[in-house]
Formats: sequence, structure tokens, C-alpha cells
Amino acid sequence: MRVAITGSSGMVGRALADALRQRGDEVVRVVRSFRNVSARERVVVWQPDKGQIEATKLEGLDAVVHLAGETIAGVWTSRKKRAIYESRVKGTTLLARTLADRRRKPAVLISMSGVNYYGSDRGDEPLTEESSPGTGFMAEVAIAWEQSAGAVREAGIRVVHPRTAPIFSPRGGILKTLLPLFRLGLGAQLGSGEQYAPWIALDDVVRAFLLFLDRSDLTGPVNLVAPDLVTNAE
Repeated sequence: MRVAITGSSGMVGRALADALRQRGDEVVRVVRSFRNVSARERVVVWQPDKGQIEATKLEGLDAVVHLAGETIAGVWTSRKKRAIYESRVKGTTLLARTLADRRRKPAVLISMSGVNYYGSDRGDEPLTEESSPGTGFMAEVAIAWEQSAGAVREAGIRVVHPRTAPIFSPRGGILKTLLPLFRLGLGAQLGSGEQYAPWIALDDVVRAFLLFLDRSDLTGPVNLVAPDLVTNAE
């Protein structure tokens, strides 16, 4: 299987690319520049903020995994929030339209989303893939992010939106940031600690993505969250 990955230099992208190569698949990295790219790697260069992509190099792929987007870490200034929103919407729109125009289209696009689709706090309400969206900035981002893949759906390409909880791994993400603080005894619960804190391990995310690639009956939104409900205090 030949799989293109945007965001391939991130924590999930690196882990997924390694897993694909280990099982014999070919990885095509979609990158902004040739920096940190080895001579042996196949790459597609794009500049989503400028609407530019090497479209012909996306011909004949079996699958595309779209992970790219501005990190949500850091202070949310108005400029940061605009970057979070536009990087996801513009990037997904460009990729979707480009794939839809290919003569030899991929069978599937896995386009990242998040559990923040449901809003920041829904209390004890059970949330499934059919639940209504929530409110707030990140919910608005997730809704627009998923809608931006419309061109691919209209072209008859299978689309999967992993609504992923915060991914825990010492290799990156929020856990890498928090571990040093807790090891120094500076970690603490947030507020009452009674709010639910969805999470998932990196290895499980990678396994889920491999499943999405292999199972043609999986389509639409899929929640990726560890099965046991825990609160922030727990």
C-alpha cells in the first residue's frame, strides 16, 4: 500500500510512518520543505497557506492520512487562534480538492479531527459519533475541519474522521510537557478535578489508523478515546 502522510514530522505522523514501513507499506511524506528529509524518502511539497501543492505526485496513491495543522499548544492570542483554524481548514480544503481531481484517486482519506468537536464540557452525557457538536472555539474548528473534506466525499472517496482525545506519550504532546512538572512535585489537578479527561495512548492511535486503512467498511467520524472514563483528579 502506498500511503501519503501530511504532518509526517509530528508525533503521530512519525509513529504511523514507522508502523507502515514495518509492515511493508510505502510512505510518501507531504512536507513544506526538504529540510529533515532523507534522500531515500518520497516527498510531495506543499504550501497550504498559499494554496500550492505538487498535485501530480498525489496520482495513484492507495491512501492519504491528513494530520497537519498548527499546534494548539501555547498562548491563544487572536493570531494563534486564526492560525489554528486556517491551517486546518485551508490545508484540508486544498488537499481534498486536489485528491478529488486526480484521475487515479486514493481509496481513502483519513482526515484528523478531535473530541473537542463535542465542546469542552458535556458533563455525564454519553457522547457517540452521532452526538451533536458542542460550542466554543475548538468545537467550531473541528466542525469546519471535517466539513473541509467535502470535495473528497463528493468524489466518492471513503473518508474517516478520527475524533481523537489528547494523545498521551512521553515522546511528545501534553504528557511530555507535564511529566517533568509532576516528577518535580509541581503537578496538580485542575480546579475541582471532577471534569472528565478523555485521553488515548499513542500506540492505540496508530493501531486505529492502520485499521482505518485496512477496513473498507469504516467511514465517517470515529471516536478514538480510551474506554475507561476518568476525571482530571484520577
